[in-house]
Amino acid sequence: MAFYKKNEGFLCEYCGAKNSPAEKTCRNHCRICLASKHVDIDPGDRKNLCGGKMIPVGILSGNKKADFVFLYKCEYCGVERKNRSAPDDCFEAILKISQKTFFS
Repeated sequence: MAFYKKNEGFLCEYCGAKNSPAEKTCRNHCRICLASKHVDIDPGDRKNLCGGKMIPVGILSGNKKADFVFLYKCEYCGVERKNRSAPDDCFEAILKISQKTFFS
């Protein structure tokens, strides 16, 4: 799997929050509602034509690079992906997801 570094700010299509580029990684989800958009085949390539809303459906235990790892599912095509949390992610939104899932 290739990784293409695209660290761009964006306006969230789902909650309207302004998201600036991340400081130490590439941002691919909203820091407020944690939603994402299914646009990548490989991280950062923007080659996926699906465009569905990726919603966080669970939280896995963190790793050395992040406190949390989110499990996302595309509402359109059903694909699942993992993504690390960012330091400025809304903690209240993380808590809501954690209430629906088990840590592993």
